[in-house]
Amino acid sequence: MVTLEDFHSNDPVAWCPGCGNFSILKALKKALVDVQQEPHELVIVSGIGQAPKTPHYLRCNCFNGLHGRTLPVATGIKLANHQLTVLAEGGDGDGYGEGGNHFLHAMRRNINLTYLVHDNQVYGLTKGQTSPTSDYGFVTNTTPRGAISPACNPLLIAIASDCSFVARGFAGEVDHLAGLISAGIRHKGFAFIDILQPCVSFNRVNTFKWYADRVYQIEDESTYEASDRLNAFQKALEWGDKIPIGILYRNQRPTLEEQIPAIADQPLVAQETEPENFAEMLEIFK
Repeated sequence: MVTLEDFHSNDPVAWCPGCGNFSILKALKKALVDVQQEPHELVIVSGIGQAPKTPHYLRCNCFNGLHGRTLPVATGIKLANHQLTVLAEGGDGDGYGEGGNHFLHAMRRNINLTYLVHDNQVYGLTKGQTSPTSDYGFVTNTTPRGAISPACNPLLIAIASDCSFVARGFAGEVDHLAGLISAGIRHKGFAFIDILQPCVSFNRVNTFKWYADRVYQIEDESTYEASDRLNAFQKALEWGDKIPIGILYRNQRPTLEEQIPAIADQPLVAQETEPENFAEMLEIFK
């Protein structure tokens, strides 16, 4: 039986005291235990930033890639061995800035993995510049007069892309967030979870209290139906006095792996290869 201890790592944690990433790490561990995920069958792919340090503090397989290039690597791993549980993890700059194009195509392809984005609305690793999700007017050292671009809304983008699982969590509600991650891992298809994560060093606006005063769980609305795409759009537009958290949209459709005949019977990594065939292919290009 998988326990929290199975994911314990002794590596020193480099996050600032009070960082919302600690809560996300705790929620992730709880979710992995909930789904009884064996560490050796789990791969977490991350890029560059504070959020992508998360797999360093877990006992599991990890791949650190380039900034914004998390999803292509995660896709390649899943296609090579789709029996693995694959998670991709990054920040809002990594995922919606540098990696925005990969985000769009991963949703379109519906690759069966879970994507966690720690959304603190700043570039935390590089000392607090505005990110794609910084609110209009947000003041930083590099935008002393306030951000002049409106914030992007990744939930709206995901729903418009017909992403098969769209959710938002809050680092201040660990049990609820753990439930969302569990549901995302169990979901068959691309599961996207935007996680509101206060940055105690560089974002003094969107604090734990600021979020706690505003977030509410969609699950408390007994009439909400996550399969209703238009309703999901309405929820995704809510920001300010009220911010919904929970599963906004869910839609079952074929995954990328299911539509590739070459890996229908067994994972690519388990298939026998003949070196002679490779040599014959090279001859074609001479």
